[in-house]
Amino acid sequence: MQKKSAGQLKFDELRSQYPFLEYKGYEAVVQAGNLKVIYNFSLSGQHDFHPSFSIPARKFFVRTIDESILRTPEFDLLAFHIGMIELVSYWKSACPPKVIIRQHSLCQYQVDWWKKVYFNGLGEFFYTNGISSSIDDFMEIESEGEPIEKFKVQLTDSVIVPIGGGKDSIVTLEMLRNEFNVRPFILNPRGATLETVFTAKFGRNDIIEVNRTIDPELLRLNEQGYLNGHTPFSAMLAFYSLLVSWLTGIRNIALSNESSANESTVKGINVNHQYSKSYEFEKDFRDYTRSHISDDFNYFSFLRPLNELQIAGLFADHVRYYPVFKSCNVGSKTDTWCGSCAKCLFAWIILSPFIPPDEMVHIFGKNLYEDPQLLGFLKQLTGVDDVKPFECVGTIDEVNAALMMYIRKLRGKWPVLPDYYSNTNKFNEYGSFHTESLLKQFNEEHFLEKEFLDIIQRRLSCKNW
Repeated sequence: MQKKSAGQLKFDELRSQYPFLEYKGYEAVVQAGNLKVIYNFSLSGQHDFHPSFSIPARKFFVRTIDESILRTPEFDLLAFHIGMIELVSYWKSACPPKVIIRQHSLCQYQVDWWKKVYFNGLGEFFYTNGISSSIDDFMEIESEGEPIEKFKVQLTDSVIVPIGGGKDSIVTLEMLRNEFNVRPFILNPRGATLETVFTAKFGRNDIIEVNRTIDPELLRLNEQGYLNGHTPFSAMLAFYSLLVSWLTGIRNIALSNESSANESTVKGINVNHQYSKSYEFEKDFRDYTRSHISDDFNYFSFLRPLNELQIAGLFADHVRYYPVFKSCNVGSKTDTWCGSCAKCLFAWIILSPFIPPDEMVHIFGKNLYEDPQLLGFLKQLTGVDDVKPFECVGTIDEVNAALMMYIRKLRGKWPVLPDYYSNTNKFNEYGSFHTESLLKQFNEEHFLEKEFLDIIQRRLSCKNW
C-alpha cells in the first residue's frame, strides 16, 4: 500500500473532525451611505466565520445605496452567490465532506456546477498539499430554503473594467476607453491598482470599489496548521462583478484574461493555477449566470483572443504606466517588484523584446537576466521542468518565443540566463520557432461581441511587431 502524504493524512483527519460546513446566511446594512454585507459560516459548530465586504456609494450608481435595495430579490440573489464563492476559503481549512446551504435551495445543475468550481478551482491546493480525491467524493452539497429565481434588469452598454494593477488590465482599459464609457473596478484597492486608475486620469470617486475582509479566525486556524492554499480569486471577482454591474446599471464586464490562461500548470494533468481565468471557467460562468441569475449581464474577457506575447507588445506602447504597474504577488503589500520570484521573471522575459534594457532595469530595479538565482524559475517557465510556477504566467511557447526574440535583438554578449538558455536543448528545439506565428495568432474561442472584436482587430492591424 502506498504511504499517504502528510497532507492526505491531515485531510483525512480534519474531515473526520469537522463533518460539515454550514452557510447560514448573511446580514446586510447601510452605514453612512456604504453597503456592507457580513456572512455567517460555521465549521461543524466549532468555529464561526464572519467575512464581509463593503462598497462605498458613488454618484454614478443607478441604484441608491439605502435600506430599500437590501430587501430586493435581485440584491439577495447576488449577495447569496458571493457568499457561495467566499465559502471556498473557509471550506479548504478542513475540507469537510458536507456543505449545508441554509438560505436557498439549489437544483442538481447548480450543485454540480459549484462542485466543479470548488474542485477545479482548488486543483493547485490539492496538488501542493499532496491530497488525492475526486470530484464525486470530495464534497456533498445539501441545500434548503427557497429556490433561486433569475431576474431581468435594464443595463446600459457602458463597460466595467476590473483593474488588477498589472499590464493586462491596462491594455484593456486603454483599448476600450476611447470607444466606450468605462468604469474601472477594483477589488481591495492597493498601491498599483489605484496608481493605475490615477494614471488613466480617473479620480477616486470615479471608480467602483469593493473592500472585502477575511475572518481572523481563518488566519488563526492557518497558523495552527489547518489546511491552506490557493483559491480561485478570479471566480470570486466574477461574482462581485455581477453585483457592481447591477448597482451601476452597466451591462458589460470586460475581464483581461488571455488565451494563455488555458494552459495547465502541471504537465500531463489538469491542475491549472489560472483555472478561474480560463476559457472553460468563463464559459461555465456565463452559462450559470444566464440560467440562474440573469440573461442581461455580459461577462467576458476582452483579451481572450490574444496571448501574453501580444499583450506585452501592446502594453509596451503605454510608457506612462511603466512606473506604476506591478504584477508581483510577493511585493504586493509593499507595492514593489521583489525581483526574486517567478512572476517577476516572467514579466521581465515577456516584456524584454519590446522595452529597452535600461528602461526595464528602471522598472524592475535590476537586470533579472543577470541573476543566476532565478535559473530554477527559468527552467520551470521554459518547460525544462515538468511543473510551471504556480503563478499567473504565460505558456511555455510564449516564454521561449520571448527569449528567442530578446536574443535575436541583443546580437551580442548575453547575460547569465539567456546564455544558459542558448546552450540548452530548449534553445535548439525553439531555434527555428517562428515567433511571428505567435504575434499573429488570434484565438477564436472567445465571447466578444462584434463591437469589441473590431477594436482588437483594428489595433492588431496597426501594430508593426
